[in-house]
Amino acid sequence: MAININTKELQNLLESTPSTHNIMLSGKHGIGKSKIITDFFKLKGHKVVTLFLGQMSDPGDLIGLPHKDDTSGKTVFMPPYWFPTDNQPVVLFLDELNRARPEILQTIMDLALNRTLAGRSLPEGSRIISAVNDGEEYQLTDLDPALVSRFNIYNFRPTTGEWLLWASNAGIDKNVLDFIENNPSMLDSDGKASSDSSCLEKTPDRRAWERVSDIIKSAPVVGATTKKIVAGIIGAKAAASFFESFTQSRIIPAESILKGFKAQKKTLESYKAHDLAIINESIYRCIENGKGGPDCADNLMEYMDWLITSGRRESMAHFCSVFEGATYSKANLFMMSNAPKCFKTITDFIRNM
Repeated sequence: MAININTKELQNLLESTPSTHNIMLSGKHGIGKSKIITDFFKLKGHKVVTLFLGQMSDPGDLIGLPHKDDTSGKTVFMPPYWFPTDNQPVVLFLDELNRARPEILQTIMDLALNRTLAGRSLPEGSRIISAVNDGEEYQLTDLDPALVSRFNIYNFRPTTGEWLLWASNAGIDKNVLDFIENNPSMLDSDGKASSDSSCLEKTPDRRAWERVSDIIKSAPVVGATTKKIVAGIIGAKAAASFFESFTQSRIIPAESILKGFKAQKKTLESYKAHDLAIINESIYRCIENGKGGPDCADNLMEYMDWLITSGRRESMAHFCSVFEGATYSKANLFMMSNAPKCFKTITDFIRNM
């Protein structure tokens, strides 16, 4: 069984794994495999070449076309458009590996083992990373065990908190952020289509919510047409829940708590553990993004004291678990360096749990 990793663990893994090791990521569509890998290596100045193997119909699409060498009289292969000719290492991202035709997979065998393709070697330092979809809802090609053995394999399972942190930095519409924060199970499809559904049934995924954000931000009024457009992106069921949330009361923004806890205390007292868990994550994201305000440390301490003294130890335990998870590294650093009382409260609470 492959090991589950989240986004931060994937980034650490890419940093730590030698370039001579091949990596395979397994996961649902639309969860960001391609984007995270591309962004990670481009940030380091590496060239990323993405090959969609499921779209290739012939090995020639991968290795290039044969022609006769006039000097030797032998058949050689012209290098394909993507093959590096400047001797600079590349990151070769083999997307949709388990959608490729068997004859394409045979070509990948030599590439994965020897870093060669039709007699040409990839430049020293090049990497090979592949991505596959998993689940019964996909039309997939069985992978040969010999090919699988050439890869380090991980199940990519990014957390909702990681997506919300990215989304808040990327300017995703606040209505989308609020909805996913309150309904984390709606971020991704579970892959289980209804019994009367067709293959064209739409379900939510992370790419889809980004498109929903684009529609909502560009619509002057959320009317019937907007609702139909959104339903075509995430499906009718998810769209109905999303637009219903527009009329529901909003949970207090984390910024309001960190800028004035006392003014929000009465409202907080009416919240259940689920609501406080949402607020805990929001507080970490708010601090991570530098939106806490000048009195952030004092108000955070008051909030944590209130969780403990008001009998909401379950919610305080959740707050501490987010700290231990280290998803929000800047927020953790803020508490350790700028809010030592908060950090001590967290460590004491964990020690006494």
